Amino acid sequence: MLGLPSGEVFLMPWTKEWSKEFLLEKESIQNKIGKSVVNIHHIGSTAVKGLSAKPIIDIAIEIKEFDDGECCAHHLECLGYTYKGINILPDRHYFIKGEPRTHQIHMYQAGNKYLLEQLSFRDYLRSNDSTRIEYQKLKIELSEMNKQNKHKYAEQKTNFVQSVLART
Repeated sequence: MLGLPSGEVFLMPWTKEWSKEFLLEKESIQNKIGKSVVNIHHIGSTAVKGLSAKPIIDIAIEIKEFDDGECCAHHLECLGYTYKGINILPDRHYFIKGEPRTHQIHMYQAGNKYLLEQLSFRDYLRSNDSTRIEYQKLKIELSEMNKQNKHKYAEQKTNFVQSVLART
C-alpha cells in the first residue's frame, strides 16, 4: 500500500513492494530528466528493509547544477509531480505526487550535505539491526503521539537522527 493522506501520520510494515515501486519510478524519472541527473537514490524509511514507514516513497535526485531543478519541474509534472519550490526544505527542490501522497522528490545539487546525511543515515540503519530496531520503536511511539501532526513527528526524531549521524 502506498499513500498518506495530508496531515496524517501512520506507519506500515516494510514491504518489498516499496523497493519495486522505487525502481519503477526511478526509471520513469531517468527517462524524463536523465540529462540533468547524476544519480537517483531511494531514501527514507521505505528504503530500509525491515523498518516500518509512512507509506510514501522518498526519492533523492542528485543534479549537476542546483538551478537545473526548475528546468526539471515541467518534465516531472508530466509524471504527476507537483513542484513545491525551494523554500519548503533547505537546499533542495521539493516535489510531491498523489493525493493521498505516494512519492516525494528531494532534488539536490551533487555533494549537498543534506543529501550526504540522508544517505549516511539510511546506510547506517541498513547495516545496524539494533539501531534500526531502536529507531522503529521511536517511530511507532511518535506516530501514535502525533497522528495529526507530521511536523512534530519529524521534529521529535531529530535528536535520534543526529546521534546516529555522529557515529558515521
